[in-house]
Amino acid sequence: MVKKVFLIFMTTVLFMSCKAEQQKIVIWTDRAEIANYAELFNVSQSDVKAIIVYKEHVATSFPPAKDEMKPDIAIGSLLKNSQMKKHFSSLNSILSKRNENGEIRKNKIDEDEFYHPLLEFGKDQKTQYLLPVSFNLPIMIFSNSNRKLIKNDHTIELDEIRDDSAQFNVKTNKDVYSKMGFAPSWNPRFIYAAAKMNGADFRETDNGFVWNEENLSSTIEYMKDWSVQKNTSSDSESDFSFKYLYTPSYKQISSGSCLFAYSTTAEFFALTPEQLSDADFRWFSKNGKIFADDSITTIGIYNKSRSKSAAKKFIIWFMNEENQKSLLERVFEMQLGTQTFGICNGFSSIRSVNERYFPSYYKQLLGNLPGQDSIQAPQPLPPRWASLKERVLIPYLADAAKTENDKTLQTIDERLKGWSKQFN
Repeated sequence: MVKKVFLIFMTTVLFMSCKAEQQKIVIWTDRAEIANYAELFNVSQSDVKAIIVYKEHVATSFPPAKDEMKPDIAIGSLLKNSQMKKHFSSLNSILSKRNENGEIRKNKIDEDEFYHPLLEFGKDQKTQYLLPVSFNLPIMIFSNSNRKLIKNDHTIELDEIRDDSAQFNVKTNKDVYSKMGFAPSWNPRFIYAAAKMNGADFRETDNGFVWNEENLSSTIEYMKDWSVQKNTSSDSESDFSFKYLYTPSYKQISSGSCLFAYSTTAEFFALTPEQLSDADFRWFSKNGKIFADDSITTIGIYNKSRSKSAAKKFIIWFMNEENQKSLLERVFEMQLGTQTFGICNGFSSIRSVNERYFPSYYKQLLGNLPGQDSIQAPQPLPPRWASLKERVLIPYLADAAKTENDKTLQTIDERLKGWSKQFN
């Protein structure tokens, strides 16, 4: 009888000690902000402890090496690719819709809270492998003193940028530009954003990436024609830029030398209130659509995670509106708000967070937030897209858009061969 009681006692002790033991989850991320968020998560409850492992490029870190700490969660950009299903588990079980009384089931995330195009971005057929965390959008910025020149209160399209810029141009009596509204050659990322809007359709394939050559070529020809018809030549644009545009973009537009500068929300809203005091912006769009930046931040659970239930708990906590409000408050209390923008250096994927809280911290967003139907998610892209775009595509666009080429233009495929050698 004594042995039986002792056995029951020991079993109870073991059960209680296992229950009390804190679960640990390992988060791989290329977003430095996650360390701050994990700290808040860890102090908000005692059941799960999040451990952060920083990876410069999470998307190219799978599968984990044999001797390294395996992740439970990955948070980063360019996770949506052909390997997504292979590396991540389904998240369908934590998503739900509100019932007829407007209630959401406990320990579930309301899928209608997300921007629908971004939620679809993380799916493969009907399975949700990734949830969107944050995103950024392209914008054209200008000085408040030139607001009267901008016709639309919210968006601006390619033809408007070209025509408004041309009207801003001023030449001296020596036929030299003293003012130039905007030039495509000043920022090849502007050309890239325009190409996406015009259907260049960059996307991953088994052999790397493909694009719509006809639409890309027509975009380049549009830019070259703009340079010739409105700004004389890309050489004139380059000369003007050398003389007047050697300062950051927010100073360029306030100086009165130019009308527009191309930017993104991540770059623009990381500026201090003083730097933003003379700046306004419009969403760079086409036919009411604003194309999200390629580097959408997403979150997923590694399919070989040993702590999937704890990982789900973190994701549910992270996607909660009140918790994201606390994350924003914490960032600004620590005076980090001028280093990164919003949630994970972007708009939150939760619509209510942007609508209710972002305008309090970013005054230019008051009454100027895009609706979910206006946002266009990017196509799946290769894991090494950031390097590929910066080293191959952007230099190609910069060269291709020049109206004067002294040498034969190297094609994208030729540049790809050179880029690929570093991985052979």
